[in-house]
Amino acid sequence: MIGFDLDDEHRDLQERARQVADAVRPLARRWDEDEVFPEASLDVLRSSGLLGLTVPVEHGGHGKGVFEACLVLEEIAAGCMATAIVAQMFLNGPPRALAVVGTAEQQARLLPGVGRGERYFAIAMTEPGAGSSGTELVTRLTRGADGVLRLTGTKCYITGGDRADTLLVFCRAAGSSGARGIGAVVVERGQPGFDVVETSPKMGSRGVAEATLRFEGVEIDGAQVVVPPDPDSTAGARLLLRQFNPERCGNAAMCLGVARAALEDSVAYTAQREQFGRPIVEFQGLQWKLADMAVRLETARLALWRAAVSTEDGFPALRHTAVAKLVANEAAQFVTNEAIQLHGHRGYTRDVPVERYFRDVRGMALAGGTSEVLRNIIAEQVTGRRFAQRPAGAP
Repeated sequence: MIGFDLDDEHRDLQERARQVADAVRPLARRWDEDEVFPEASLDVLRSSGLLGLTVPVEHGGHGKGVFEACLVLEEIAAGCMATAIVAQMFLNGPPRALAVVGTAEQQARLLPGVGRGERYFAIAMTEPGAGSSGTELVTRLTRGADGVLRLTGTKCYITGGDRADTLLVFCRAAGSSGARGIGAVVVERGQPGFDVVETSPKMGSRGVAEATLRFEGVEIDGAQVVVPPDPDSTAGARLLLRQFNPERCGNAAMCLGVARAALEDSVAYTAQREQFGRPIVEFQGLQWKLADMAVRLETARLALWRAAVSTEDGFPALRHTAVAKLVANEAAQFVTNEAIQLHGHRGYTRDVPVERYFRDVRGMALAGGTSEVLRNIIAEQVTGRRFAQRPAGAP
């Protein structure tokens, strides 16, 4: 169990990540305003050697866990959220799931490229009719009369889906519904029948687009099947839920990093900005804002660290993870909003980055489980009861 004080190894890791943050910070505004993928930042990440942090040692990585990934992501996000989102997909994205449930062949084939920063993964789960209710997905994997498996369906709001080299795609067996029959396959960029339909302009984190993907009879061989869609099994649905927990921890860590940058910028600004003949930090009302911002951050970080070191079937524990993400998402929105207020009208302009901080963290309370869904999860964990969200009598 990690205590309140980090050891030398963890402090060294933070310092390496801070060096990355310092290198990409000058690029952050460009990725946001031009809405282009941060290729130069990805080059910095590759050079740092941090992208293989959580890849198992036997596949060329460092074999570290979610806690170490979160330390790195907080630091990088304090410099550039778009860069941190890219790093997240290497550290806490689909490669983490493959390291736990993938076959030995899949791990040996896919994970070394992740560690080298050469294989960029995205996860394709969300569909037009399956958002918070992920088990309502309809993308299907069917075996034709020729014996070939084919993937057909549409995915939307897939973070980095337009740039990904490899996608972990959740699908289902034909004729199945609900939690039964869900599986997962790996699709490579450029496979016939796979197409990026469009990307959706968005409010924040604009350097990494949200893509709509179409799969029209994409041929899937046996080596690409991670979890076979079985109409009699809920194994795929369980993976669908569990594999989000490392990403949720990473989401919380990135929120902390951006919010910490907002607090640090606010402390510096209030110390130098003068009104009524003195620095505005000397006004008690503004001191209380800074104090409240710091309290929210400290609380969220402790919740995250607890979640990141927990384990449940190879992934961080659901209850701790839901608490950490909820607290961090809401803390980040509070802190970045207060930062704008402390900067006055200047904070509402794009002359300073605090308005970007606010936009960047807002979407994090939607990705990987909304605040409302997280509260449902926590309520179930607290009460020990499952509460059906569907109308009575619905399948």
